[in-house]
Amino acid sequence: MIARWRRRSIAAVWLCLALTGAAWGASEPCGPFGDPPARFIKSIIPKCTNGVRLGPWSDAGGAPRYACLYEPPRSSASKPLPLVVYLHPSLFTADSVRNATNLLDLLATANVSDDPARPGFILLAPQGRDTTHQYSWPDRTGSGWDVWYRQLSPAGAVQIGGRDYPENADAAAIDHFIDAVVASGKVDRGRIYLTGWSNGGSMAYLYGLNRPQIASAAVYSAPDPFELAPDACPQTPVAKPPSSDREVRVYNPALAVYQVHNSCDIDGICPNVLRFEGDLSRIGASVSDTIIDRKGHVTRDCEAFCGTDPNGGLHNPIGAMIGLERHLRWPRPWTAAMLDYFRRHPLKTAAPPRAHGK
Repeated sequence: MIARWRRRSIAAVWLCLALTGAAWGASEPCGPFGDPPARFIKSIIPKCTNGVRLGPWSDAGGAPRYACLYEPPRSSASKPLPLVVYLHPSLFTADSVRNATNLLDLLATANVSDDPARPGFILLAPQGRDTTHQYSWPDRTGSGWDVWYRQLSPAGAVQIGGRDYPENADAAAIDHFIDAVVASGKVDRGRIYLTGWSNGGSMAYLYGLNRPQIASAAVYSAPDPFELAPDACPQTPVAKPPSSDREVRVYNPALAVYQVHNSCDIDGICPNVLRFEGDLSRIGASVSDTIIDRKGHVTRDCEAFCGTDPNGGLHNPIGAMIGLERHLRWPRPWTAAMLDYFRRHPLKTAAPPRAHGK
């Protein structure tokens, strides 16, 4: 299924480059949280093969939400395990954790707890919604995460200038499913981690930077969730009250983050990531980065023929084709390194209590 989707996507990029490449712009003016909430199209029900499907749970907009849960055989409240939350790419589903990554191959054996008596981890894969996106065609609508409406205050809904701004619906769904798994007593609360791929990696950044109970994030090929063409409402993350709508406050700025990404990737992701990591360092995040070449080996630099613009966007056809092919391939040899990053980055201090009953 993934290979067939990959072929269709590569063909679509060729068509896209032959056409206008026009952006899907915001339908409303920019605000204190960037773009308005993404327009909901429909809910998606994942299969969760060999796992347990959680849900439905209705979000504030009434959309039924789901997640897949995978537990190793030794999972129990007597020996709580780390929780790894996987956020799927746009146009994929939560089932991609099984169909396209090797995370589940390490579910029962990886050392994520730093305790030989507690091998393995619990994996939660929430399902995004089918909504509008602020990406280039053919990713203007589909399954994914709304990283453009950036109201992720731990307090929930907020009011600014007499106007109410609800919490990001995807963040609320992730909150709900994490809380449901934690309530089982099987989760080590000091080791709740985020991973993700592409748009899912961007959501992992955005969510983790606003949730003090998240220990760290390790993602693959994830563009800047605050600024990537053709988003009409980019913002700069800050660790203080914003000075204008061009800034947005984050509530967990010291998050430890690690990204594996390609030297040649779609939409100029490589230079975009490097610019974003500079922004993260400036607000106090602990940033680690690995750039890989076409063989998955470490390399120092982005490949210029795939684009040098840190704002991203489509570039030459050959670069776009090569970048897409690499982007659609999870870096299996690097999964163990991502999990080991989690092992080395537990929560440093106790997280504050969750707000409004979450």
